Amino acid sequence: MTDHQTDSSPQTDQTAPRTGYVVVQDYLKTLDSSPGVYRMLDSESRVLYVGKARNLRARVSSYARPGHAPRIERMIAGTASMMFLTTRTETEALLLEQNLIKQLKPKYNVLLRDDKSFPNILVAKDHAFPQIKKHRGTRREKGSYFGPFASAGAVNRTLNQLQKAFLLRNCSNAMFESRTRPCLQYQIKRCTAPCTGEISAEDYAASVRDAERFLSGRSTKIQEELAGQMAIASEAMEFERAAALRDRIKALTQVQTSQGINPRGVAEADVIGLHIDSGQACVQVFFIRANQNWGNQDFYPRLNGDVAPAEVMEAFLGQFYDNKEPPRQLILSDEIENTDLMEQALSDKAGRRVEILVPQRGEKSELIAGAVRNARESLARRMAESATQARLLRGVAEAFGLKAPPQRIEVYDNSHIQGSHAVGGMIVAGPDGFMKNAYRKFNIKGDDLTPGDDFGMMKEVLNRRFSRLLKEDPDREKGLWPDLLLIDGGAGQVSAVAEIMAEHGVQDIPMIGVAKGVDRDHGKEEFHRLGSPVFALQRNDPVLYFVQRMRDEAHRFAIGTHRAKRAKAMGATPLDEVPGVGAARKRALLAHFGSAKAVSRANLSDLTAVEGVSAALAQRIYDFFHAQG
Repeated sequence: MTDHQTDSSPQTDQTAPRTGYVVVQDYLKTLDSSPGVYRMLDSESRVLYVGKARNLRARVSSYARPGHAPRIERMIAGTASMMFLTTRTETEALLLEQNLIKQLKPKYNVLLRDDKSFPNILVAKDHAFPQIKKHRGTRREKGSYFGPFASAGAVNRTLNQLQKAFLLRNCSNAMFESRTRPCLQYQIKRCTAPCTGEISAEDYAASVRDAERFLSGRSTKIQEELAGQMAIASEAMEFERAAALRDRIKALTQVQTSQGINPRGVAEADVIGLHIDSGQACVQVFFIRANQNWGNQDFYPRLNGDVAPAEVMEAFLGQFYDNKEPPRQLILSDEIENTDLMEQALSDKAGRRVEILVPQRGEKSELIAGAVRNARESLARRMAESATQARLLRGVAEAFGLKAPPQRIEVYDNSHIQGSHAVGGMIVAGPDGFMKNAYRKFNIKGDDLTPGDDFGMMKEVLNRRFSRLLKEDPDREKGLWPDLLLIDGGAGQVSAVAEIMAEHGVQDIPMIGVAKGVDRDHGKEEFHRLGSPVFALQRNDPVLYFVQRMRDEAHRFAIGTHRAKRAKAMGATPLDEVPGVGAARKRALLAHFGSAKAVSRANLSDLTAVEGVSAALAQRIYDFFHAQG
């Protein structure tokens, strides 16, 4: 793989850099027919577009003459230089292109903005009595994984019914080992209590196998077997056992009902439907595993102008599966330009064949029609919500005297109890509503702060926020800077924040303090601006409701962060400070001794009796506690 950048053509006018077709034409002299990736940059070296090519010279030559769509014409007109990276194969170029798009977020590329991981169900096999639980992230634990599911809610609903059907434990290994009598899960018939020997290892293993068979798609056979067992129990007048089996069958039926569509002819696939309208796109993905629908999720790729469905779909596939394992089949609503290349790239990634289909008839076509219908309806709802949001942002600009509707509003709030466990919270709102991936929490660190000093806390939060902004995005090119600050507080808070911003040389960002008005009544909020009189909005003004909603969201986020910090502090023990004692060994020690105090009093032989505690670690724990005294 070779990376090289060729300087743009000599400039005759230093104040007006050469751009457009002449720049692109100059690069043709230096290119060969190798596969690779190219980048188009503007006069300030910002990446405008990243593309791949089977033949770099042929692809770049297509940009050297007029006759393109308006979006491409604008991109070429802004191009001042280009960069090229040659690869051994076109498949390599495809993978590199998608990595660079995600990393650089070029203006003219289709960009998948919401790229989260999806949860799985894990039947953990690190214990004689396996645990069933939700899992997200890298598959490091030993066990059987089933997924992905579209959301945590879909996993939780399925787990809830599976516990009723198969009675598998969901407690941690440490909790399992510490039980001396069955817990509530056993009492409400959600677990067979293997922790206290209420079920044999053989019978529990059979339940685990049944759960895995169900999650693998062999549900009908299991239900038939349970129905047979129920009939036998009824004939033997074992009515309690028959009722328990009936409840298990009912739970399995509820899982299938909640899944909706369960295709017979599609064992493992992602069904991907695309709808584009008015320069916006929605991609709907249905996860089909083991002939079962494990939920769906919608995505809204960023487009810039008119983009063909084939380009949107190909960009989505490349970016979506960059950090996810693809299924055996991808069933698409729209053809892509490089089907063979995408199949090869995804097959190499998965270590097995991945097939891309665009069905025209049959069950697969019906699945695609459902996905496209969902995409169309989701996009219509989003566009309606965006129109409402745009009106609200225009209203904010008018109410607060801004030059233009804000694209990024940051709202700040603090939370503490008499100064303890103090945290600051920042939430962000914009044209698409609340931007939850941009929320930030700040653990208040100031040792010189007086407990409960809200001014001091707010100054610390804003100081850290703007210090980081100036470091990470000094030229304000990455969209990280706010257009408006909303501060929970009155004139004092506004003055404190203004002081910090002046210290950082940031005095062009409008700032509003939102204070509760007369009787601290919701709806009587007063707004404070530096150097301006206090004012209020009409009680029925939509902008007031919008500001209240943002303020309440900031308060909710700050309170939640504070509670989590307080709960963590309450659960802290001296074991947290012992070098080499992580979460697993801490659980093992507490399960064995019952409390941190008992651990501190234990002798060396008792400490080494704990599973996972070596002689060296036992000595370290012993020395830690006895050196404290």
